[in-house]
Amino acid sequence: MKNINVIKAEGLTKMFGDFTAVNAITFEVKKGEIFGFLGANGAGKTTAMKMLIGISTPTSGKAQVAGFDVYTNPDNIKKNIGYMSQKFALYDDLTVKENITFFGGIYGLTREQIKKKRCQLVEELGLKDVVNELVSSLPLGWKQKLAFSVALLHEPKIIFLDEPTGGVDPITRRQFWEMIYKTAHNGTTVFVTTHYMDEAEYCDRVSIMVDGKIEALDSPKKLKEHFNAASMNDVFLKLARSPSPPETSGLPKGKGDEYDNQKEQKTI
Repeated sequence: MKNINVIKAEGLTKMFGDFTAVNAITFEVKKGEIFGFLGANGAGKTTAMKMLIGISTPTSGKAQVAGFDVYTNPDNIKKNIGYMSQKFALYDDLTVKENITFFGGIYGLTREQIKKKRCQLVEELGLKDVVNELVSSLPLGWKQKLAFSVALLHEPKIIFLDEPTGGVDPITRRQFWEMIYKTAHNGTTVFVTTHYMDEAEYCDRVSIMVDGKIEALDSPKKLKEHFNAASMNDVFLKLARSPSPPETSGLPKGKGDEYDNQKEQKTI
């Protein structure tokens, strides 16, 4: 099953005026794979993800997600994916129960399906005692795990996670990754962006973006072997500090510039 490509991008590019935020990236992601999209803040990760999930139109290049073209079928893409944004994706002024019910309705679930999913989710996350509490009262770690679970309510083929562990403690990060493992084991593809290089070790394959370009793409083990590095952090430092990073994946190379993440959010 993992030989089936559920994401395919070829020369995918996004420009804002004369500025190239994502520069001709090419890659494929397989069914049930945990695919890490790594890079420093401002490398273009979020911009690339927004093209893939159908909320930002590419300047050029090609891409298909869950079998649908990003240009012609963005609505069908949205129906077949889950998405957890960089910022908390639920409503602080609604209770846990209300958030689950609200998003279940958005995803097109029936009342009976929502009730069943809500009971399962509350039980699995240990939220029974706070189900009627406002989400704003929950610790950040609980909020993130709840947002992840809600994004899976409609059993999407792919879930996109944009910096999902930012700001949480190490224990919560590990628990979150256990949830990711379980999700992938059940056949859902996980596409996760992160600037934590240690999290790359948890992925089946990783790509590393530098200045809007993918400069390396392979399994963590093979990348460490190729760069004679002890960790993925060392791999990244070698790529980021090199004026002309070596070819490691046969991908086309081009020119790119550092992209400020705050500016990216405002532009999109």
